[in-house]
Amino acid sequence: MATITAQMVKELRNMTGAGMMDSKQALQAAEGDIEKAIVWLREKGMATAEKKSGRIAAEGIVDSYLHGEGRVGVLIEVNIETDFAARNQDFKQLVRDLAMQVAAMKPLYLKESEIPESVLETERQIARNQALADGKPEKVVDRIVEGRVKKYIEEFCLMNQAFIKDESKTCEQVVKEMIAAIGENISVRRFTRYEMGEGLEKKEDDFAAEVAAQLKG
Repeated sequence: MATITAQMVKELRNMTGAGMMDSKQALQAAEGDIEKAIVWLREKGMATAEKKSGRIAAEGIVDSYLHGEGRVGVLIEVNIETDFAARNQDFKQLVRDLAMQVAAMKPLYLKESEIPESVLETERQIARNQALADGKPEKVVDRIVEGRVKKYIEEFCLMNQAFIKDESKTCEQVVKEMIAAIGENISVRRFTRYEMGEGLEKKEDDFAAEVAAQLKG
């Protein structure tokens, strides 16, 4: 396999506007051939997506999705640059697909940067303690910890999740492909997920404990 250098990744990014990881993946798929990597990115719809990402997206859609006869509900806001593009059927389908993704996969965060450091540190500590308790050598513990954090991000960040309609792609890649197809920046801004009865069990348990304490007193 060809060696992929940082300079090669930088050169491909400058030529296509694709993200760093996408550029690296393209070069790996093309075995280091820049021209083939460009074609690979274009086929995946990723070239030029990053260049558009800095443009302001102030239009868009707030969509709702209900599942299971109203047992799960989602509100999601996805922005795009113009109201004309917001009426594009492919864009509307993207928003609906992302709402379904939230309903099905229960993300807690939109993207990695939203995860509190305290949450990641807890995951690191759990992974480290488990690895050491299992007798893993110290030299591999750090890799285990890194893997656990990566898995947590992929499970609970919407943009890092595998897309439910095509698990070979992340939601972020799907959005980038739509940016390339429509020609406007698209930004998933926020979402809220509701589930019938969520949190009530804890409140009932707290109430039961309070009643039990009163009876004992």
